[in-house]
Amino acid sequence: MPAFNKILIANRGEIACRVIRTARAQGYRTVAVYSQADADARHVQLADEAVCIGAPQVAESYLNSPALLDAARRCGADAIHPGYGFLSENADFARACQHAGITFIGPSPEAIELMGSKRQSKIAMLAAGVPCIDGYQGAEQDDDALIHEAQRIGYPLMIKASAGGGGRGMRLVHEPEQLAEQLRTARSEALHAFGSDELILEQALIEPRHVEIQLFGDSHGNLLYLGERDCSIQRRHQKIVEEAPCPVMTAELRQAMGEAALQAGRAVSYVGAGTVEFLLDAGGRFYFLEMNTRLQVEHPVTELITGLDLVAWQLDVAAGLPLPLRQEQVRLQGHAIEVRLYAEDPTHGFLPQTGQVLGWEPALSEGVRIDHGLVEGQSVSPFYDPLLGKLIAHGATREEARRRLLRTVEDGVLLGLESNQRLLANLLRHPLFAAGTFSTAFIAEHFSADPSLQPYQPTSGDLALAAALFYQAGASRHDTGLAGWRNNVAVPRHYRLAWGENTIDLQLLAQPDAALRVSHGEQQVDVQLLECDGRWVTAQIDGVRRRHAYRLDGEQLWLFTRPGNLLLRDLSLAATQGQATVSSGTVKAPMDGAIVDVLVSEGSEVRKGQLLMVLEAMKMEHPLKAGIDGVVRKVQANRGDQVKNRQILLVVE
Repeated sequence: MPAFNKILIANRGEIACRVIRTARAQGYRTVAVYSQADADARHVQLADEAVCIGAPQVAESYLNSPALLDAARRCGADAIHPGYGFLSENADFARACQHAGITFIGPSPEAIELMGSKRQSKIAMLAAGVPCIDGYQGAEQDDDALIHEAQRIGYPLMIKASAGGGGRGMRLVHEPEQLAEQLRTARSEALHAFGSDELILEQALIEPRHVEIQLFGDSHGNLLYLGERDCSIQRRHQKIVEEAPCPVMTAELRQAMGEAALQAGRAVSYVGAGTVEFLLDAGGRFYFLEMNTRLQVEHPVTELITGLDLVAWQLDVAAGLPLPLRQEQVRLQGHAIEVRLYAEDPTHGFLPQTGQVLGWEPALSEGVRIDHGLVEGQSVSPFYDPLLGKLIAHGATREEARRRLLRTVEDGVLLGLESNQRLLANLLRHPLFAAGTFSTAFIAEHFSADPSLQPYQPTSGDLALAAALFYQAGASRHDTGLAGWRNNVAVPRHYRLAWGENTIDLQLLAQPDAALRVSHGEQQVDVQLLECDGRWVTAQIDGVRRRHAYRLDGEQLWLFTRPGNLLLRDLSLAATQGQATVSSGTVKAPMDGAIVDVLVSEGSEVRKGQLLMVLEAMKMEHPLKAGIDGVVRKVQANRGDQVKNRQILLVVE
């Protein structure tokens, strides 16, 4: 009898779609699970069967073990693939699968339990002889004990959630005076994200590389590594660019790091896909960071340079088969780079974004792979991680992979919500990245003044095209051609467009040759719309012909500007409204989310910059601070409340 026939994927988004793809290719039936917020999601559409497992909140759906096991029972699924995140590194869930007679596609509960705790795993790695950085991983967790250990370690130091990853519950502390507040925030974030507020402290290495080794083991005692990945380009301690191989790797260093990773795996008799993460300093010394007992987000770059399907290996190992290769048979060919596309606003501290996906047209080409879970029309909610998808390119050389990926990022259309698309393009074209000389401090050191961290400034060409599209839409509403709609070609039309908090005044004058002349201040741009189908417009702007994706709904226009998108609203017929000043005391929710702390009450005196509330959204905490000195007059949200984007929470006078 086969080990299993039908696989339930206990996850969502791009990783659920990724697992379904390989499972179907291997001949397995698949079952998707979804929350009420994900009823129309792509992974639900791709699977053979799908089961709703609860409300949008993760505790009631994707973290609800009984609901997942019940879904497997109802569909007859005899295996569960956990993907990454959620319950992928939950030892109790792996045991529950075993007790239910369901194959858990992952390592043993014992390995998950040990390596899932940064504190316990570091103790085990020290015993196994794996190089580790100095720190504190003791059981005493009160503030006094941690402050005492911080004094011993010295500053700067890292606070880390023992049970977590992905930058949640992680804080860099430069001065002793910052420690108490950062401990409080790290504990709170860790508890909300992982259900445990246990912390560890580590000496902070300055400008290291983040390099990880891909391990694979089977139930026959075989264990090997599949090269390394460099994951140094990070923001908020979360990876956004990954590549394989590491640009500074040598054969000797690869073997040394690989052997250290094997030591870590042997210490827990590891079976399945796992990753041992290291920090690599400029002198070639490396230190154990953590071990992830699951498939990694960045596994595609390893697949592209090895020619292997790691999910297929996971399924085969879970079915009891031995690994198909020995260590000496592993070959690395070419170079692969991956970027993570996030629903976030880099111009406002990488604030996660919610909204509807109005346009999604990824740019596939030679050597390019795109893993995503998006469909047009779906909503990006505040309940889950803001990762939308991954863009990956492979080439014979690193430079070829970089060029291919840069074009893929620049040409991919995402309309309807803000993303980090411009940042990714600027990272890939940065000369230091192109040279491979970077560290985990790269964004902080070289991107503080990058244009991608400032709001996109629409060009005169962008504004002229927008005015032309609004003009054409107006003509369509009047059921006439453009020439028939205007009464006098010599009389210009006036447009007032809103861009963010700004308004822009334009004049549009129709020309006898069907061109439109748009004036913005002293600048004039000639626009001719050649083709326009509601999704793409081919326009000739000052004699240059280009295609632009767009979506126009009434007075709102999303325009793709390569890369990134631009939201403009037509206020030409709207009454002028006053704007809140920079010193406004009104505190609004920056996104949909939940209030996890309220630190003031009505009548409280506050100072500018003082923390007033804490909002939790997309697994991260976001502090809301006072914009002015004053007195709290209204508090309109309480701890535990679900709030909407732009909802007024508090007023300071």
